Amino acid sequence: MALEPAIRFAGVSKLFGTMRAVDDISFDLPQGALVTLLGPSGCGKTTTLRLIAGLELPSSGSIAVEGRDVSRMAAAERRIAMVFQSYALFPHMTVLENVCYGLVVNGARRRAAEAEAEAMLATLGLEGLGARLPAELSGGQQQRVAVARALVLRPKVLLFDEPLSNLDARLRRRVREDIRDLQRRLGLSVVYVTHDQQEALAVSDLVLVMRQGRIAQMGTPAQLYDEPADAFVADFMGEANVIDGEVLEAAGGSGRVRAGGVLLETTLRAHPAGPVRFAVRPEAISLAAATRDAHGLPGTLRHAAFLGQTREYEVETACGTLFVVTPSTAPALVPGDAVTCHFARVIALPA
Repeated sequence: MALEPAIRFAGVSKLFGTMRAVDDISFDLPQGALVTLLGPSGCGKTTTLRLIAGLELPSSGSIAVEGRDVSRMAAAERRIAMVFQSYALFPHMTVLENVCYGLVVNGARRRAAEAEAEAMLATLGLEGLGARLPAELSGGQQQRVAVARALVLRPKVLLFDEPLSNLDARLRRRVREDIRDLQRRLGLSVVYVTHDQQEALAVSDLVLVMRQGRIAQMGTPAQLYDEPADAFVADFMGEANVIDGEVLEAAGGSGRVRAGGVLLETTLRAHPAGPVRFAVRPEAISLAAATRDAHGLPGTLRHAAFLGQTREYEVETACGTLFVVTPSTAPALVPGDAVTCHFARVIALPA
């Protein structure tokens, strides 16, 4: 028997006055998966998270948690826990007191609550830190305390609202790996909000891309990166150069296309011949010094930046300015160089 979805939205809208923050969206989020809501500021992702949590009620439509309609239920009745961007730890309480707070408020005996809290701290690798205050912990440790406080209540779904935005780049990578490992280890149903594409790609089973209160596309990270529904999704799921061109032939994974007046051979999924818009990922473009015999799209290098593991370039071509990323081990180029662009792979965007 198939499991009920962890979360089901059916025709849900949320209005604030005349503004539609969420506009008639429907989706199923499977149990035991980490699903990321991704999109630019103001797209509706945080409102959607608050609708799941019960911090907002839908203006129309229904929300179900594991098959139970919770559309009009208060937040405390839903068995959904939320880890806020600011962590919201009580600064005057110890770590142990923070974690067992919800259990005590819900009527658990102090000794039993502390035992459960200590076990959860151990699960998250925080043994021995129960007597410390939040200010005595690192940002990553504070994040795990906030997760422990949520998990000790045994929620059906755990929500994260921009959980890594307060951390530096190196710590963000480590904490997102901790969250993903914990989610898999405990089989949690997690809904995770971020505007960071790399973060979404790294942690998610499914990504739901939102735009202006609607769902632009939903799928696995690989599906959204390799098969975007439109130019917006292509650009939001990592950088993309969007150019106009023509498919001359595409079958068996390879294709012949015309772009910028030049015939190019590249990797391309099967697609009917004719005019089309292409998305080309920056890492799918290689650069070579221009020669008379070079086959590819000619251009002039306008900007170069060394970023350690990679180099970034902007190249002016007949297709417009292309953004290119190459390994730092490739020969360095300098602004003003005449170059030839070769496309290893292009993505034909749906009309």
